[in-house]
Amino acid sequence: MAEVLIVAEHDGATLNASTARCVSCAEEIAGDQVDIAVFADDGQALAAQAAKLAGVRTVLLIERAENAHPVAAVLAPQLAALATNYSHVLGPSTTFGKDLMPRTAALLGVGQLSDIMAVESPYRFKRPIYAGNAIVTVEANTGATLVATVRTASYGQTGSGGAAAIERRETDASIPAHTRFVELRTASDGSRPDLQSATKIVSGGRGVGSGENFALIYDLAEKLGAAVGASRAAVDAGYVANDLQVGQTGKIVAPDLYIAIGISGAIQHLTGIKDAGTIVAINKDEDAPIFDVADIGLVTDLFTAVPELTDALGD
Repeated sequence: MAEVLIVAEHDGATLNASTARCVSCAEEIAGDQVDIAVFADDGQALAAQAAKLAGVRTVLLIERAENAHPVAAVLAPQLAALATNYSHVLGPSTTFGKDLMPRTAALLGVGQLSDIMAVESPYRFKRPIYAGNAIVTVEANTGATLVATVRTASYGQTGSGGAAAIERRETDASIPAHTRFVELRTASDGSRPDLQSATKIVSGGRGVGSGENFALIYDLAEKLGAAVGASRAAVDAGYVANDLQVGQTGKIVAPDLYIAIGISGAIQHLTGIKDAGTIVAINKDEDAPIFDVADIGLVTDLFTAVPELTDALGD
């Protein structure tokens, strides 16, 4: 019988929506045999949030001072120790999961399966390759623990209303001394939604012209309560930091609304937004590839249209 352990992603106060999306995937694998591991220094509130997710059987709370920050080298030995009681260990295909899960797989002596987008059976899955232009079916070894990341853009969030038990756990995992948390630097002030779980995203591309001009993107995003993203061209040009990059080599997103401003629509970028609900494109080049996938397209100068749109939204 399959039993799945999901590692919770959080910021110390709130669970990331990627955790609820992983539960949706795990239910297809193991039904109601789904547990969540919460690693924190003071994680009772986080565990309570996880316990309310529908479909979760048990929340394992592992509290250690070393878990105050999500350092993969610190979490991986603990997750690997817990994994011995499970057939599957899942994490989100986010920056957090892509850092943690390969380390966990290495400690368990197994390979890692990336980007599960559909479950055919407990050990048979579909995943994208070639920037999403092809989908392959992979079959995992049934005789070993399966460590995998979930393509969260392919799954909706599980509902709330759960009442899972919360169990405090300790592990005898040895924490490495060669890696430690020093400080966190980010381009965001933390006031905007997380890019990978946001329901609305406003992204800018090379057409925005400069880092200073990105104020137009931030202003519109603030009015909409949206996250801010960017194309690789905008990141490479130095307009914004790379943690805002959306696309094959950035972050895969699936918002209800995606507004692409001054973005031409290179295939690498389109790969990252293919699961968006509604795509709105603003670009003065009527032949830009972005219009081939956009639900709503506006061929105009962004420096005129975006301020007008922002003003029309009011306070």
